[in-house]
Amino acid sequence: MSNKDRIFLSSPHMSGNEQKYIQEAFDLNWIAPLGNNVDAFEGDLASYNLINDAAVVTSGTAAIHLALRLLNVCKGDTVFCSSLTFVASANPILYQGAKPVFIDSEPDTWNMSPSALRRAFQDAAKQGKLPKAVIVVNLYGQSAKIDELIEICDIYDVPVIEDAAESLGSEYKGKKSGTFGRYGIFSFNGNKIITTSGGGALVSNDVDALKKARFLATQARDKAVHYQHSEIGYNYRMSNIVAGIGRAQLEVLDDRVERRREVFDRYKEAFADQLGFEFMPELEGTKSNRWLTALTIDPEKAGISREEIIEALGKDNIEARPVWKPMHLQPLFDGMDYYSHEKGNSVSDNLFKYGLCLPSGSNMTEEQQDRVITGIKSLLNKKTLSRSF
Repeated sequence: MSNKDRIFLSSPHMSGNEQKYIQEAFDLNWIAPLGNNVDAFEGDLASYNLINDAAVVTSGTAAIHLALRLLNVCKGDTVFCSSLTFVASANPILYQGAKPVFIDSEPDTWNMSPSALRRAFQDAAKQGKLPKAVIVVNLYGQSAKIDELIEICDIYDVPVIEDAAESLGSEYKGKKSGTFGRYGIFSFNGNKIITTSGGGALVSNDVDALKKARFLATQARDKAVHYQHSEIGYNYRMSNIVAGIGRAQLEVLDDRVERRREVFDRYKEAFADQLGFEFMPELEGTKSNRWLTALTIDPEKAGISREEIIEALGKDNIEARPVWKPMHLQPLFDGMDYYSHEKGNSVSDNLFKYGLCLPSGSNMTEEQQDRVITGIKSLLNKKTLSRSF
């Protein structure tokens, strides 16, 4: 292992203004859930995304769980969900005792395939058991083909939950990511484009539904002088201190998006002539926040494999990882139904087999990025030389 400083995949990037809002919470002695920062952060999130309301909670996972509760997903129901995603997109389906049906990606966005979704709905309709919801994930900052997906869901009158945990600040046809479905989900985990250390948000144009979400997120306490509870609730509300971090982070979100896009462009330019390197596409009419720079490595064309790159960078104390392992390949979901993009063509399997994520933090210096680029090019040169003998 190198003695050089660690280069992380996506580390927190503070603005310098967080302490001001944290201090406000201390000055008001309001450090528990709820308070001035929570109210302001919710209002700022709704305003930024041009949506009616936002409820901030402890995680993006909690936000998905609340969305499923609001849609009355329960035991015996099914929920269609993107397969190429982090497990947090699918776990809340199990929390509700429901069964996930996984939908493959398509090549243009790496996100949910409209053709696979259409087939899944056709089969569900024939069986007389439509899903209660569809969870569409916007992977690595890139919006899915959301218009096509919602059009299919509308035919069957099934609501969409847009998992925009990785795509805050991204746009689809000029509209903010996370605002297309019945509910949108954001994450403020430590590695996200902005962070509250841990946290998430549920957003919607349905203000009454978000009032219900806040009720459920505060242990579903009934209106009474004493503590009374008529239904199951959760301890999901964000703390006032954490929300203060979020207020300052949101102020610099647009800057963070532009910086991550610069990082992506610099990688793409550095390897523009390299055979076998294909960077994650950006669908026409969309703007990705490029949360992570992701690409595929074809070992036959490139002469090196993804695993060799990860190993070489790791020896230089640089973090790089494969893309998410699809949910339909996870032991947890063994035996669950899965619809591929085309029969005999599972796009997410191929993306997992060859996909690589490079360090992409908005606080990366050019020198750090040069270290990543140089490390990969050195490996490529060594491989070329070894094949020439």
